[in-house]
Amino acid sequence: MHCGCAFASQSVSPRLPFEIKTLVASKLRALSAQLPRTQIQINPSDDLLIDGSDKSTEIRVSLPSHVKSITSTTNPFVKHCLKLRQSSSYRHAHGSVLIVGAIPIREVCMFQANKQGITTEIECLLLHEEAQIPLGLESLSIRIVRVSSLVMKKLSGVQSTESVEAIALMRIPRSFIDLKDGESILTDCNEWFPSAHRVLVLDSIQDPGNLGTLIRSAMAFNWDGAFLLPGCCDPFNDKALRASRGASFQLPIVSGNWNHLKLLEHEFQMKLLAGHPATTTQKLKPVSELSLDFAQSLAEKPLCLILGSEGNGLSEQSRKICDLVSIPMAGEFESLNVSVAGGILLFMLQSCSGF
Repeated sequence: MHCGCAFASQSVSPRLPFEIKTLVASKLRALSAQLPRTQIQINPSDDLLIDGSDKSTEIRVSLPSHVKSITSTTNPFVKHCLKLRQSSSYRHAHGSVLIVGAIPIREVCMFQANKQGITTEIECLLLHEEAQIPLGLESLSIRIVRVSSLVMKKLSGVQSTESVEAIALMRIPRSFIDLKDGESILTDCNEWFPSAHRVLVLDSIQDPGNLGTLIRSAMAFNWDGAFLLPGCCDPFNDKALRASRGASFQLPIVSGNWNHLKLLEHEFQMKLLAGHPATTTQKLKPVSELSLDFAQSLAEKPLCLILGSEGNGLSEQSRKICDLVSIPMAGEFESLNVSVAGGILLFMLQSCSGF
């Protein structure tokens, strides 16, 4: 099946002087070298359209308008969507992400609908061939493509698709900022977060479930954003999205390095506080104990809360430059799971605790 594009039959070109042919060929090679390279290869017979007209470096891949249903798992668009779910670099190159499940899709749509000037950027909604449009999405002007059970199972990444009502292909939100390592730190960090009174900083959090849960908790306790240091997994990983329940589309997220974080600290005069078990560093550096009085003493102070990785804890740099705080525990445990400990710290240190 062709994608609606007309291909002209090969014609015989007129004879040209050798010098003109050489000049044209050299200019074409120079022009080709300037064009951006894409990570997806499409054959003329594939039912896909590639739009490279966008001013950004993102490459948009979409279905032709006449396609209403997909039944084969070998369809090029299915392969594109599957790669979006599996590859972080592919997701960010195309600026698109898959969201699996009606609940997180609905939460993202409801949040964006309530924000002035923000529109829901759903490229298409994939529904099972026999499913109804999920509650809360009926009134939205969304392109719907029906897919077979096999396609739904392949794209969702779960064994049973009975609970998967819908899959949405969405644009990565503009509230996500990826600061490249080579990028100059002379950038306006005021544009990173609408407010920077409370920022969650994640230091090499590699488990997508923990990262998604922490982003969801930060959103629930009214923190202003999340900053991801090198070594963190992609917040738009399918498992992270499932754990965040759409919070990755609502909370401003910045991915950067320590130089960017120091710029943020200096600009807003923020206190760097890191969660860390008291038993492991008590002799090396003082560790404050989390309490109501401790939280209230920081109520007016702009704060970055840094949480370390699951296996290694805080990085050496975090332990060196941050004040440390521990969660008191009556039980004989050295530490808590990072998402559990993070939830407690995010609750206690939120701006308006309501105590």
